[in-house]
Amino acid sequence: MSMEGRNRWIALLILCLGDLMIVLDVTIVGVALPSIRADLGFTETSLAWVVNAYLLTFGGFLLLGGRLGDLYGHRRLFLVGISAFTLASLGCGLATSQALLIGARAVQGVGGAIVSAVALSLIVTLFTDPADRAKAMGVFGFVAAGGGTIGVLLGGVLTDVLSWHWIFLVNVPIGVSVLVLSLRLLPGGRLPATEARLDVAGAVTVTASLMVAVYAIVNANQKGWVSTQTLGLLALAAALLAVFLGIEARVRSPLVPLGLFRLRNVATSNVVGVLWAAAMFAWFFLSALYLQLVLGYSPLQVGLAFLPANLIMATFSLGLSAKLVMRFGLRAPLATGLLLASAGLALFARAPVDGNLALDVLPSMILLGLGAGMAFNPVLLAAMSDVEQSEAGLASGVVNTSFMMGGALGLAVLASLAASRTDTLLASGSGQLSALTGGYHLAFLAGALFALAAAVTGAVFLRAEIPAAHEPEDAIGGPATAPAD
Repeated sequence: MSMEGRNRWIALLILCLGDLMIVLDVTIVGVALPSIRADLGFTETSLAWVVNAYLLTFGGFLLLGGRLGDLYGHRRLFLVGISAFTLASLGCGLATSQALLIGARAVQGVGGAIVSAVALSLIVTLFTDPADRAKAMGVFGFVAAGGGTIGVLLGGVLTDVLSWHWIFLVNVPIGVSVLVLSLRLLPGGRLPATEARLDVAGAVTVTASLMVAVYAIVNANQKGWVSTQTLGLLALAAALLAVFLGIEARVRSPLVPLGLFRLRNVATSNVVGVLWAAAMFAWFFLSALYLQLVLGYSPLQVGLAFLPANLIMATFSLGLSAKLVMRFGLRAPLATGLLLASAGLALFARAPVDGNLALDVLPSMILLGLGAGMAFNPVLLAAMSDVEQSEAGLASGVVNTSFMMGGALGLAVLASLAASRTDTLLASGSGQLSALTGGYHLAFLAGALFALAAAVTGAVFLRAEIPAAHEPEDAIGGPATAPAD
């Protein structure tokens, strides 16, 4: 392998390490919440904001982060995002009050959104050969898919062995390392001369719309889905989105050119992304709750139960998935993977109150690991296909927003379904554990339907072939050795 080629793969590992910190922070906090609550005196209601503050700014700033990368340089924005995330992680780890922790989590979300939005664009720039790009997307897809379950394991270990502060402090040395290595190895290059300016009105309306929508969704379970607050906020989010679409149709340099959604693979992969994320979040959170609250597992045992799925995902994402895509195109591996995931969730929907690891947990985990390992790479490749390099950051921001909104909405809906079913069973005289299990069964079944809908959408609408790269061939090795910004 040439030096240029080796640098490119090292640069990919740096991007993946940066993104891993971001993905971990969505789930790593879940296991530590009881400790944080006891230490800082949160109520049950205010505790939710340790998670929600991060989701709110993360979901809100993805599109803006991607567009800023396209305009001002993906490498520059990646460095800004990593710096903000690392400093905010230090703030979270040292927090001694509720306000400080929640404020630092919100800043983490902004940094995380920028990193997530531009990391995919940098991969598209680094890897222009379809086979190499499929491999690179496989590695990145594993980090995106596996990071959530690794977070559950790592959260359990750090909270059990040290304290909750370390789930944040562990990001600091990683962030500093990523920053130093990025300065040396990530492509900078010259930005193409462009008259495009930042669409400020579009940026403000879509960011506000996304943040209002996430706020409405994450509070809906507590306030009620048909409460005045929830319906009012969702109506406001829809109105802001309508204003945003009106602006984009008229402005000369739109934040999101609406023509992007006329590209078949881009539009399809975003719909699949919403449905798939809803199913994935159901898996991460609801199965962890079932294992902890029904089967009585410790945080560490929950993490270990996810390990087989992680290992399978790693095997597929780091090699097999790219070979499948090069052999069969995008459509078949995507649909097959999502069908396997749907089967895994459906199996969880029959896990009993006195569930057994080997019979009731492992088969589901194995199917979900296989499904995620096969499906993530084609979803990401499809989302980034058909777009010019100048819009790579935007396409990346759009698909990340789809995943984020699908995950937040899916989790809120499924948690609401589970809680409602549990309340009904309790009222009819069921025991606490069997009522909880009944609630999770309904949610897992709904998650299985989401994954099935994603499989059908991908199978029917996705173009099967792998699109050729848009970039000129002479860009293949150059940028990796030209770190000047």
